[in-house]
Amino acid sequence: MTKPIIYLCGNPLLAFDSLPLRLKPGLTKALPQFNFIEIDPTENLHPINGELTIIDTILDIDNVKIFTDIGQIKNSPQYSLHDLDLGFNLKLLQKIGTLKKVTIYGVPPNLSITVALSQITTLLKKIQD
Repeated sequence: MTKPIIYLCGNPLLAFDSLPLRLKPGLTKALPQFNFIEIDPTENLHPINGELTIIDTILDIDNVKIFTDIGQIKNSPQYSLHDLDLGFNLKLLQKIGTLKKVTIYGVPPNLSITVALSQITTLLKKIQD
């Protein structure tokens, strides 16, 4: 049986956007039943059976929060192909019919690794029950 894939988005060069990536060792140890894969949010995402699960940095939240509505993602200004981001990619996949369901575990940028790991682990364990 293959492990469910959870994509980790972030930029290791930006402190405010690197927490999901820094969580990988702890998540892998705490939840070996999942396959955590680091991706660049502009990469080609491949929904499995029309679904994606993602952990990403979300601004203006205080704790880990689950988002399932792509419409909640604000469009960022797009002046060139370098400006395409996760939101654009998800909306495009939905529009062409490849993406039916997305679950984004939003992590606030200032949350400690310990607290973020605890909150995400608790939420992910619930989907395995």
